[in-house]
Amino acid sequence: MPLELTGIDEDSTVRIERRHPLSTREFFDFCQANAMWRIERAADGEIIIMPPAGMETGDRNQDLITQLGVWTRRDGRGRAFDSNTGFELPNGAMRSPDAAWISKSRVATLTREQKQVFAPICPEFVVELQSPSDSLPALRRKMAEWIENGAQLAWLIQPESKTVSIYRPGAEPEHRTGIETVEGEGPVAGFVLDLRDIWAGL
Repeated sequence: MPLELTGIDEDSTVRIERRHPLSTREFFDFCQANAMWRIERAADGEIIIMPPAGMETGDRNQDLITQLGVWTRRDGRGRAFDSNTGFELPNGAMRSPDAAWISKSRVATLTREQKQVFAPICPEFVVELQSPSDSLPALRRKMAEWIENGAQLAWLIQPESKTVSIYRPGAEPEHRTGIETVEGEGPVAGFVLDLRDIWAGL
């Protein structure tokens, strides 16, 4: 599968274009064959290879998904997914948020085969955690993409500025700085994320 390098962004993200876009199965197999990379696909078919997370970001990610996972199990209405999970969005992009939540009723609409690859579904709730290598403008575009493709709630967490940006359909992002917790709403009403250790880092 011939690939053409189209550029390397300031945040070390590598962008690759293929003349003939990969099918869902081909792209899944490509990702499995290159499992050491963090890979996404843009809506136009461009393949995006990102640097792996550093130690501190990995610790913050673990804290985030642990809190969401514990609450999800207790709440019982949905399933939580970590940053290794890819979702194929209605616009053709394949994205992997740092954490995601999907209701059990929507998970049940997927076939067994769809669940084993990048499922064609947009999570109702997603969280993106900015790492030092992440471009903030690119992350903001990604948050808008989640909402445009069906997410009902999305949080962008920026540890360095201790800011949480809350994205909702039909509204401008809400930015909260210096808070110790952020409360879920809509599909994840009742979830409360404790931010203190995320802000503190290692």
